[in-house]
Formats: sequence, C-alpha cells, structure tokens
Amino acid sequence: MSMKCCEMKGFLTYLILWILNKNNLNGAQISRELEKRRGNKPSPGTIYPALKELKNKGLIKMDDDKIYSLTDEGQEELKSGCEFFCKIFYDMEEMSNFPR
Repeated sequence: MSMKCCEMKGFLTYLILWILNKNNLNGAQISRELEKRRGNKPSPGTIYPALKELKNKGLIKMDDDKIYSLTDEGQEELKSGCEFFCKIFYDMEEMSNFPR
C-alpha cells in the first residue's frame, strides 16, 4: 500500500481523488463537492496547492479547459487510499451511532 498522497494532508487529497473518480471537474466544482462533504468551502489557498501537488505526482491531469481527471496512477492511489481508509474505519457504522 503506497499511500504517497493521502497521509500528508489528512483526507483532502483522498477526497479529491474520490470526487474525480466520479466526474471530471474544474477546481471550483471540486471545491463545491468538498463543501458538501465538509460543511464549509475550502479556500483557493487550500484546494489549488493540493491539486497542483496531485498533478505533479502524476495522480491527476488537467486539460486545456482546466478540467481535472484521474490518471491510471491516480486510480491505483485511490484504490490504495480506499483500502487504507476502510482498514482504519472498519467500525464506521458503530462510529456513526455514537451519541451526539
């Protein structure tokens, strides 16, 4: 399990890969999807450095219209990230029933 992207910045990079696995999106669209999950919109100073890092690592690519998509390596990293996440949060159902 490589996990070269997802351990450094919490789950932001994992979430970006997850979101791009479903649809190819531009930065603003990715930001809106993150807002749905986190409850607040990440600042451009958070999202764009993360996108640049993922692009530099070859995990995502950007076309001429500034639409991001996963590379084959990004797909593999996402798979590794999912396995890592599931291993850590194997008891997610129990966690979600925790009294608030």
